[in-house]
Amino acid sequence: MVERAQIVLASAAGQSGSAICERLDVARPTVTLWLDRYEQGGLDALLADRPRSGRPKRITSADEQAVVERTLHSTPPADVATHWSTRLMAQATGLHHATIARIWRAHGLPPHRVRRFKLSRDPQFVAKLRDVVGLYLDPPKRAVVFSVDEKSQIQALDRTQPGLPLKKGRAGTMTHDYQRHGTTTLFAALNVASGTILRDCMPRHRHQEFLRFLRRVERSVPAGLAIHVILDDYQTHKHPTVEAWRAHHPRVHFHFTPTSASWLNLVERFFAEITERQLRRLAVISVQDFEAAILAYIDQRNLAPTPFVWTARVSHILAKVRKAQATLATLH
Repeated sequence: MVERAQIVLASAAGQSGSAICERLDVARPTVTLWLDRYEQGGLDALLADRPRSGRPKRITSADEQAVVERTLHSTPPADVATHWSTRLMAQATGLHHATIARIWRAHGLPPHRVRRFKLSRDPQFVAKLRDVVGLYLDPPKRAVVFSVDEKSQIQALDRTQPGLPLKKGRAGTMTHDYQRHGTTTLFAALNVASGTILRDCMPRHRHQEFLRFLRRVERSVPAGLAIHVILDDYQTHKHPTVEAWRAHHPRVHFHFTPTSASWLNLVERFFAEITERQLRRLAVISVQDFEAAILAYIDQRNLAPTPFVWTARVSHILAKVRKAQATLATLH
């Protein structure tokens, strides 16, 4: 409607057809069409398209609404499926499965998809949230903030057969089965300000390995600067040996994310990145090769690091949590 009105107004202002086409990025037949329609029918001719030929609709608005309501508020019989498919809904309504698909697309309904969530039940959720987000949005002076975690039990896999390369019209291929060659644990400390990553691969995931990595993080920071470490509440991070070491290093401060809220730890964003770009398709024949590939990727990334910028404020997060809790309360 706006485009049609702009064409008419531009013509009334004395602009040529070519100038209107260039300014509005439309074709010349489009300009001619709507100027002719306006001359014949005035403003009303711009507000609606003329009736078109073709078979009239056989699905009424009531039929469409019934499909939408059934999709939103029911499921198939328990012994048939857990969710609707186009063909199951077609059997239940007597419509064609293509019609069901069209209705679902028009209303943005994807019954085959599900998104996972987890609401933290930590009684100190708000306090921990403010603490961690405060470090991201307003870090303390003369301090370095690290986001630290471990990606444990990463499998070094090799494919049983070589895959085919990417080509026009076909994605690259890889076999669904694999050979296991062992596992490793990636320890990573993301410098929140610079985006650089301290890393190490170790065979096990205990407090001994965590403390060894923590010592390395502490040694990397010049004397005189405080160190703030964001961690999840995994018991390894709270082991008495770790607490004893921290008592002898007062410049190191731990900040724990709430239970079931690992999304608050920015290093998880890096783990998602390395999984997608390096680990998911990697084929190796030994743990040593696997670790070398991981460390090489991180070293290359550190040559031109890009920090992950946290933008969500505490008030925004709490509003979403309250909305989710209210929604769940109405359903249960």
